[in-house]
Amino acid sequence: MDPMHIMKFGGSSVADAGLIRSVADIVISRTESDKRPPVVVVSAMKGVTDTLITAAAAAESGDHSYKSAIIELKHKHHEAVKALITDNTIGVSLLIEVDSILDELGEILHGVELVRECSLRTNDLISGFGERISSLLIAAHITDRGVKAEAVDAREIIRTDDDHGQAAVDFDITGNLIRKRLADRDSVSVVTGFIASTAEGVSTTLGRNGSDYTASILGTALDAESVEIWTDVDGILTADPRIVPDAWVIKEISFQEAMELSFFGAEVIHPYTLVPVIEKGLPVFIKNTLNPSAPGTRIARTAAPKDRPITGIASIDNVSMITIEGGGMVGMPGIASRIFASVAGSGTNIIMISQASSEHSICPVCRHEEARKAADGLSKDLSDAISSRMIRSIKLTDGLEIIAVIGENMRGQVGLSGKLFSALGDSDVNILAIAQGSTELNISFVIESKHKSEAIIAIHRAFIG
Repeated sequence: MDPMHIMKFGGSSVADAGLIRSVADIVISRTESDKRPPVVVVSAMKGVTDTLITAAAAAESGDHSYKSAIIELKHKHHEAVKALITDNTIGVSLLIEVDSILDELGEILHGVELVRECSLRTNDLISGFGERISSLLIAAHITDRGVKAEAVDAREIIRTDDDHGQAAVDFDITGNLIRKRLADRDSVSVVTGFIASTAEGVSTTLGRNGSDYTASILGTALDAESVEIWTDVDGILTADPRIVPDAWVIKEISFQEAMELSFFGAEVIHPYTLVPVIEKGLPVFIKNTLNPSAPGTRIARTAAPKDRPITGIASIDNVSMITIEGGGMVGMPGIASRIFASVAGSGTNIIMISQASSEHSICPVCRHEEARKAADGLSKDLSDAISSRMIRSIKLTDGLEIIAVIGENMRGQVGLSGKLFSALGDSDVNILAIAQGSTELNISFVIESKHKSEAIIAIHRAFIG
């Protein structure tokens, strides 16, 4: 069978009518060059999902401003239809569909206002309205330009559990539904990103920015040639260009390196995106909608050898560190288990952990907004160890940053850690905690947020140039 490509366009790529035309140019060009039309995944127009979430919160609190939000969304999409559709029949039909969807949104928000509650289930339903409209708009525009295209609601083909906000995909059922609906199409399929549904037809979402994940799910189910993530940058960069102006695009990167970079804050790709494609070895490309001729970054099972030990630098802002310290913890069976159970019980995710080999201290690092809750839970759950002086203190430190240095060539590099810490020391950056995985693919460390720029610049200069 001829190869098929999955092309995903995010909110920054479909922000307005001009950018949607650029997206259509890319899709139509691919349709003309390939024997099988691509499957296109789209996000909501930029800012729409934020508007929907804000409107839901307003309705829940009894604030009538949600009605103004609906009017704003109607105006935004009507203007886009007028700018993108020349065929009057297509345009009128599309406007009727858009208004019908927004009327449905208004009824749901009114219901939220009446009961003064917006559950996670209702929030999932509301959050997906932007994708539903953008898929219709983009499919209509491509059709208006003489290429067959049809909008596809992902809720009909992606099945999940009912964990609203970040639902888990049932890949067996989903794969069958996708193949049945999309495998033999002779037109461009424009699929809603981010949203899915349960077996009962209840709307769910795959997590914020989950459209990348939608694309990889489709690519795996359809045995696609590749998955392309089209965004507003030329690819994955060696570091944040706002901090390191001479950072450059990484031409090729392995799945493992990309997973590490995405987990530690590289915003170009969603962390879940690579999960479905790794098993099949399906390559993923990061491309720029505004610069389609740029080669972008290729993410694959294996990447071309690099002439440097470090592939890239990533960071996570606004984290806090909980330091649990006490001489009585040394050799105390089960103390780590109790700590992790307490943090999990507070609903907090541990991003990184550092432990002294003497077992005298354990330092979990969490998002700032979750850390106080975790620290309070630890004080309560470990009160017996605190009162018996086995644990001396539980200290919370805010205003921190995690810097992650990532690269497959780091394995077995003698002296790499010394060079790294020397570079930071020469820039007067103090390290508060360190963690390194046994794979030697990643060295992560915690510093004060105010030293973020100096640290990243120093590491980039020392290792990447």
